[in-house]
Amino acid sequence: MQVVLATHNPHKVEELRRILAPKLPALEVLAYDGPEPVEDGATFAENALIKARAAAAHTGLPAIADDSGICVDVLGGSPGIFSARWAGPAKDPDENLALLLWQLGDMAAGHRSAPLTCGAALALPDGTEWHVTGEWPGQILTAPSGSGGFGYDPIFLPDGYAISAAELTPNVKNEHSHRARAFDKLIPVLQTLLEV
Repeated sequence: MQVVLATHNPHKVEELRRILAPKLPALEVLAYDGPEPVEDGATFAENALIKARAAAAHTGLPAIADDSGICVDVLGGSPGIFSARWAGPAKDPDENLALLLWQLGDMAAGHRSAPLTCGAALALPDGTEWHVTGEWPGQILTAPSGSGGFGYDPIFLPDGYAISAAELTPNVKNEHSHRARAFDKLIPVLQTLLEV
C-alpha cells in the first residue's frame, strides 16, 4: 500500500520511512509534491490534520502528516506550534536555536524542561481521519551539541541520556523520539488498512 507523507521536508520523509519500515514493511511512504496548505490550527494535531487532508485530497491516496515542535515549560509551552518560525518567517533553524538559547540564558538546569511534541494524523480520501500525539521528555541544553538530526535536536537533551538528540544514532532516535511515539499510535490503523 502507498501512503503519501504530507511534507516538503526531506529529513522528515527519511525519518518517517526509517520509523515505519521495520513495523510496516509493506507500506510505501511517498514524498509529497503538492501545494502546502495554510497551517492555521491551534494545536499540533490540528495542523497535522490540515496537512494530511490536503495531501489526501491532492493525491487521492491515504496521507500521513505530522506537526511537531518543542514546548518549553518555563515559556508556557512556547515555541510550541510556532517552533519552525520562532525567530521569524524565514524558518531558519540556526536562528531559532539562537533565540531560544538566548531566552533561556539565565535559567538553571532545573527550569529548562521542554518536551519535544508531535501531533500525527492520517487522512483517507473519503474523509476518514485519525490523529494522535506523542511526547519525548527532556530539557534544553545551554549550547548546541552534535551535527545529526534537524530542528531543535542539537539543543534537546532527552530524559535518560547524557547527549543531545543530534548526537544519538538515527536508530536510537527513531525508536524513542516524539515522532516515533506518535506514529506508533497510528501503526494499528495502518496495519488494518494494509489488510483491506
